[in-house]
Amino acid sequence: MLFPVYWMLNVSLTPQRDMRKDPPALVPLHPTFEGYRAVLDDQVPYLGTSLLIGLGTVAVTLVVAAPAGYALAKLRPRGGGVLSLALLIAQMIPGIVMAMGFYGIFLDAGLLNSWWGLVVADSTIAVPFGVMIFAAFMSGIPGELISAARVDGAGAWRTFRSVVLPLSRNAVVTVSLFAFLWAWSDFVFANTLDSGGDLKPITLGIYRYIGNNNQEWNAIMATAVVASVPAAVLLVLAQRYVAAGITAGAVKD
Repeated sequence: MLFPVYWMLNVSLTPQRDMRKDPPALVPLHPTFEGYRAVLDDQVPYLGTSLLIGLGTVAVTLVVAAPAGYALAKLRPRGGGVLSLALLIAQMIPGIVMAMGFYGIFLDAGLLNSWWGLVVADSTIAVPFGVMIFAAFMSGIPGELISAARVDGAGAWRTFRSVVLPLSRNAVVTVSLFAFLWAWSDFVFANTLDSGGDLKPITLGIYRYIGNNNQEWNAIMATAVVASVPAAVLLVLAQRYVAAGITAGAVKD
């Protein structure tokens, strides 16, 4: 599983003249940082755009998914079971199918080639997952806490904001992490909906190095290495919260 990651790092340090060497070297014999210099020269704006899209997707996902998960878990609205089934089915739709549908909608609405259009599109992938995680986690919160808040005069919104949400930290971290990673690594939506925009994410920035007759593989792999660092750091920092957030609600006392 780790060999492709190692090979990505190996190729990012391999000089262009040794790229087609047969057999390829298992370690870079003459390492070069030309690819990383190209990243600093060309790819920083793309990294900034991906960060903007990722944070925007996290914000939209939390604003929509957290209250919806609370409603499904504790308020028991009419048709909640049907809604839960619809959210599950929504996660089974291939991304390319959704991208084609979004293209027609965005074309009519004037949202093509905009970073916030990608925020909306990426959020449609993250929100169903987020609602299910929040609903599973919040269903495990003792009903006595909510009843006590109601006795003290708190309404549904105040109870959610002051009692339920602070107790759902693990779920918040889990949903935020997955929403950010989906937006950060998205290529299908970006290539379909923002291929001609001024602000492109890093997944499209890599394509600057791919031509019909030439591919700058060390720059491509160096960009991939740099783009993988934020995701790896976030996963390491949030792994214990993610483990608790995903398994919450799986076992009932």
